[in-house]
Amino acid sequence: MIKSKIAVLLITGLSMAGSTTAFAAERGSADEATAMLDKAVAHYQSAGADTALADFSATDKGWQDRDLYVFCFDDAGVTVAHGANAKLIGRDLSGLKDADGKEFVMELVSTGKSGGGWVDYRWPNPVSKKIEPKSSVVKSAGDHICGVGIYK
Repeated sequence: MIKSKIAVLLITGLSMAGSTTAFAAERGSADEATAMLDKAVAHYQSAGADTALADFSATDKGWQDRDLYVFCFDDAGVTVAHGANAKLIGRDLSGLKDADGKEFVMELVSTGKSGGGWVDYRWPNPVSKKIEPKSSVVKSAGDHICGVGIYK
């Protein structure tokens, strides 16, 4: 009886460890986000704004990877590209608050305009469908600010 309980606990523990590993594999890393953003900015510069912004929002152009995707804003906080939710394109998100009440979009814009960097906020994860802590790396791309974020 005790041996069977130990076996069940061991199997359950291994199953949970496997599912944690699988869930972690669904998440992009900070290095992957930075690499995707660098690639996106290079694409923006070589293809031009119109083509690049359309590509970033299309689901068949390779700009989404697990929970990583490219998004871009204009200087006023209007979404001009969004790889996870095309319904946000054209929407003024300058006053948008995250789940903690932080107006993060204009912080993303100002960080991008001042040389780039990371901004922390909470946002819906397209993989888990839950609001989760997120950090996005942003930088200027022509007349726009583009970013890629990771969920923590």
